[in-house]
Amino acid sequence: MSLPKIDLPLFELTVPSSGKKVKYRPYNVREEKILLVAQESDDIDQTILAIKQIITNCVYDLDVNEIPMFDLEYIMLNIRAKSVNNEIEFNIIDNETDETVTLKLDINNIKLIQNEKHSKKIDLDNDYTLIMKYPTIDKINNDEDLVINCIDLLVSNDGEKVYKLSEYTKEEIEKFIEELNPKNIDSIKIFFKTMPVLKLEIPYKDKNGDDKTFVLEGLSNFFT
Repeated sequence: MSLPKIDLPLFELTVPSSGKKVKYRPYNVREEKILLVAQESDDIDQTILAIKQIITNCVYDLDVNEIPMFDLEYIMLNIRAKSVNNEIEFNIIDNETDETVTLKLDINNIKLIQNEKHSKKIDLDNDYTLIMKYPTIDKINNDEDLVINCIDLLVSNDGEKVYKLSEYTKEEIEKFIEELNPKNIDSIKIFFKTMPVLKLEIPYKDKNGDDKTFVLEGLSNFFT
């Protein structure tokens, strides 16, 4: 007689960028080992692969290759909280005192920070507007092509012409970007600088009794 398969409980969360509700389960021991091996390798690419595999396995009706990076971080943290617990203890080195400080974070306190000035629409002139899309996990580390990968649409302001950038070659998009004016490029940079981000500030005291704050932000902080 074979051993029974233990069903894991299902939970529901709302994907921040879309508002879509998805169901997910905790990761199992085999999947936890995948993540731990990736973390011990100290290789961000290996960690990304591990996170993709775990989310693909644990979340239903979701394409991990299509969601923004901050969605992926948020989902992975929720899976971790249900799989182990919502608290993570870790050490940092204080920059001023060189002491090792043990901190504890509560995953439930991590917030998605959204900048009021952020917009996916970038006005180029009186005729056209760029519609941006957020970088996915496969694109976030590719700085060279980040802008190319994140321009979704070029739309005429009268709504009559819509150009889907995915239908054009890399060379065609590069030429288009090179013909933009510096103000347009600055607006694109602001889009990236103001994107939603997961963030947590943890207060602590150093050995001199001074109040300090350690800031956690982004994939490398939360998962490596």
